[in-house]
Amino acid sequence: MKKIPYGMSNFRAMREEGYLYVDKTMYIEKIENLNSKYLFFIRPRRFGKSLFLSTLENYYDINTERDFEKLFGDLYIGKNPTKLRNSYMILELDFSGLDTGDRNRLEKSFKQNLIDSINSFFNKYQNIFKDIEEIKQHIKEKPDIKSIINQLIEEVKKVGKKIYLIIDEYDHFANDIIAMGDNEFYREIVRASGFVRDFYETLKIGTKSVIDRIFITGISPIMLDDLTSGFNIALNVTMDLSLNEMLGFTEEEVEKVLEEVGIEEKEREKSLEELKKLYDGYLFSAEAQKRIYNPDMVLYYLDSIVRYKKPPRNLVDDNVKTDYGRLNRLTMNEENRALLERIIKEEGIVAEIVTKFSFDRMYDEEYFVSLLFYMGLLTIERQEKTRLFLKIPNYVIKTIMWEYIETNLKKEYKINLDLNELRKTIEEMAYEGRIKPYIEYISRNVLKVLSNRDIINFDEKYIKVILITYLVNSKAYRPISERETEGGYIDIYLERDIRMPDVKYEWLIELKYLKKSEKGKVDKIKEEGIKQLKRYIESRGLKDRKDVKQALVIFIGKDEYQVIEI
Repeated sequence: MKKIPYGMSNFRAMREEGYLYVDKTMYIEKIENLNSKYLFFIRPRRFGKSLFLSTLENYYDINTERDFEKLFGDLYIGKNPTKLRNSYMILELDFSGLDTGDRNRLEKSFKQNLIDSINSFFNKYQNIFKDIEEIKQHIKEKPDIKSIINQLIEEVKKVGKKIYLIIDEYDHFANDIIAMGDNEFYREIVRASGFVRDFYETLKIGTKSVIDRIFITGISPIMLDDLTSGFNIALNVTMDLSLNEMLGFTEEEVEKVLEEVGIEEKEREKSLEELKKLYDGYLFSAEAQKRIYNPDMVLYYLDSIVRYKKPPRNLVDDNVKTDYGRLNRLTMNEENRALLERIIKEEGIVAEIVTKFSFDRMYDEEYFVSLLFYMGLLTIERQEKTRLFLKIPNYVIKTIMWEYIETNLKKEYKINLDLNELRKTIEEMAYEGRIKPYIEYISRNVLKVLSNRDIINFDEKYIKVILITYLVNSKAYRPISERETEGGYIDIYLERDIRMPDVKYEWLIELKYLKKSEKGKVDKIKEEGIKQLKRYIESRGLKDRKDVKQALVIFIGKDEYQVIEI
């Protein structure tokens, strides 16, 4: 049984200490055979980027040649090694955690980070260089970033070696600055004579001599366009068809993972079904056939299953939630906020994905939507004429979106619900089969509080989002929007959460909304809704189930409703 490497990104440690490793080494061969030596590759946070970089480091490093068989022998690349294996000095840079307080602090932090990484580089290859302490002292005394890199290049030239440069989190500090909304700060560091531009321009010059290959990762292409003339050598392979499955797990890989970590055969099918709902759905190339599971979240879930024989209490890892906190900062302007609410309501949007960003157009609709795609909050569903339909990938990302709605309602309308009272109404639904108390509570404490401006865009979908939003954290139900049946699409299906198996009743809810001026249509709408519910309950899997209750909920304006339980 393999140990679960949750949160691990050290390839060597995983291979030497008996941890599960999903073999992605065939992609080393693929990227080596691409037309460019300088690659730029984006994936959402906690999607396995750092582990892949660690794999590259161990494969190409001249220092790991003696361990090649131990590390790679039983993997694809060990059986099919390329001519470049163990032929480079590896220089690793990681730009997360820099001080973005102001321009001077960032430049100082960036420079120190660079010096520390180069010092580690020389320590790593001290058997190749002479007078290492003297070299490090020279670098420390260099006045700027350009001269630091040039000194490194000169020293490597002297020993006749080549560098494979790996840059992780290349955009981390830029995303922090953008989230602060400080346009001028960003322009100062990236454009004209900015130190970030100087850094990449010097790397570009270095590719003529000792920097032979570069692999850059991050979560957005935010600086690509702004660096174009300074660093126009990188090939963006983010949406390359052949690399769609390079990070993350395919369904076949998840099945193998379940077996290798010791999930019993009779439990595997149930676990796979659950993982698929929660963490699957990602597609990074419109032409790709296989969807991808978030690997970090799969391992997080399985860690709990293996250790405690039950799912984690929180389906979203707190580390991931922190990352998506950026969502609130990206919607500080009214346009983005309205657009995100529309996406949540419609569960997707037709758009085109922008592959190069310009900061000046950061808040244009297509740029904002593209950023949501790169962050993993949207993914490719299908081709829609000349564009793509982007959807919310899975249940876990939907919960993040619903929590965003709740946070915004709380902030804009000062809605602070009595959570004890709210939970009681949900428990009445779950254990006593009474839905009206929940509808009454949300109507009185949320819907009636909304401004008349909101009522202009009020419809069934908006009400549905609000009803679902306040159900999610109860853990009693897993709301499913537009569940497909032979009889049509159910507005809301409240499925008992796997973590709460004692929940007595599931719910099938049909929603209707009428403006005050349309109140005379209530009887007709009621008749239509009851017919729909009857069609749904006759569907396969629902017919004859005594634990599934049905309700037609008709809202009239924002402060009146009717509940008809069937």
